Amino acid sequence: MLQTDLPQSTPLIATPSQLSRRERRLQLVSLLPAPLMIVVFLVAPLLLVVAYSFMAANGYGGVLHQFSLDAYVQLLFERNLDDSLSFTNAYLMIALRSISVAGMTTLITMLVGFPVAVYIALQPAARRNRLILWITIPFWTNLLVRTYAWILLLRDTGVINGVLQALGITHHPIAMLYTDGAVLVGLVYTYAPFMVLPIYSSVEKMDIRLIEAAHDLYATKTQALLRVVLPAAAPGIVAGCMLTFIPCLGAMIAPELLGGGKKMMLGNLIYRQFTESRDWPFGSVFAVVLLVAIVTAGALISLVRSSLAASRARSPQ
Repeated sequence: MLQTDLPQSTPLIATPSQLSRRERRLQLVSLLPAPLMIVVFLVAPLLLVVAYSFMAANGYGGVLHQFSLDAYVQLLFERNLDDSLSFTNAYLMIALRSISVAGMTTLITMLVGFPVAVYIALQPAARRNRLILWITIPFWTNLLVRTYAWILLLRDTGVINGVLQALGITHHPIAMLYTDGAVLVGLVYTYAPFMVLPIYSSVEKMDIRLIEAAHDLYATKTQALLRVVLPAAAPGIVAGCMLTFIPCLGAMIAPELLGGGKKMMLGNLIYRQFTESRDWPFGSVFAVVLLVAIVTAGALISLVRSSLAASRARSPQ
């Protein structure tokens, strides 16, 4: 009988190597959307802003696609009538003001948010959930609407002045709106939940029996707070400071509406350069300055967080 060579058929069951390759491909495909979104919606816009800062301004908005350092020169120098340059610190003062306001807001939210977070974390579960719900309610409303609500409260004919005059505490309205205090109040109100929630998350994981043990060892309430609660809350405090300080640097709505735009901050300056002045390269320069400040602040806060984690790892259990 003649023997014919039959073609080898493809096995119906994949080998382990084929399965592993297929799984790796599926994993790569499933992971692709995340880095793609980061590149498209984060990296690309930042690179575009940086590129705009090195271009020349078009008189009617937009940029001229030619290399220029005029925007960076304008940041530190002003041009005189004789076309000479002289140093100016006006824009540096705006950056320093933004940093100082963000720092004060972070400090106040930490001082206010820490006891609130600790109080919530030490409550029974049912009450704790209700309190957390109250903390998150502001997120359900648009920030612009909440800021206008503060205008109704702080203006001369607002609720606060009306109550003070009705009680006879004051006979004339107190100027609260369009002040630095109003800006701080608006920023603290806006970012307080970003401080409370991380601290609560850290304290809630703490073993409550540690506080009882501290009291059994004759520790006062202050000592128990400083030696037990504060170290447990430290990671949440660092995270809350990062979540508060960084967005405060670029805040625009509160300084514009509650401060009346009297004292410029980086967010307002960037907005006006892109809209009113139509100087996109100069606005991009301030965006780059803000980006550098945010990256620096984030690096410093991360360094503090790492040092706290290292010190806790070295401490005896």
